[in-house]
Amino acid sequence: MDIQNPRHITIGAVARQAGVGIDTIRYYEREGLLPEPVRRASGYRDYGAGIVERLRFIRRAKDLGFTLQEIRELLALSTDRERGVKSVKQRAEARLGEVEQRIRELQRVKRGLKQLIDACPGHGALEHCPILRALGGEDKV
Repeated sequence: MDIQNPRHITIGAVARQAGVGIDTIRYYEREGLLPEPVRRASGYRDYGAGIVERLRFIRRAKDLGFTLQEIRELLALSTDRERGVKSVKQRAEARLGEVEQRIRELQRVKRGLKQLIDACPGHGALEHCPILRALGGEDKV
């Protein structure tokens, strides 16, 4: 932390506090998820208050599966007093729908794999393996 101005911190300190890499911070700046920081006379980035919280927001949103574009929109909505909460809820509901769809697809894949595993004796000639035949297009999964 800058001793002369404790409200401003370097990129290394921001990275440590937010639990992200320095390159991640630079990437988010290029992508417009983080505001361009003020530069010190030395050229070093000088971050103000709120940057760590914003990075944690981005990281949590990514953990929930939001894309960078969706996170950019959520960040914009987080300051929209008129439509913010309603729009954020709508985005979260849409994301939940996508997650539920992916779960259904993964469950379908799981059932197919289970059927193939159950049909495979685990020994014998490769050309008679139901798993390889299904992957080769001979049998339907």
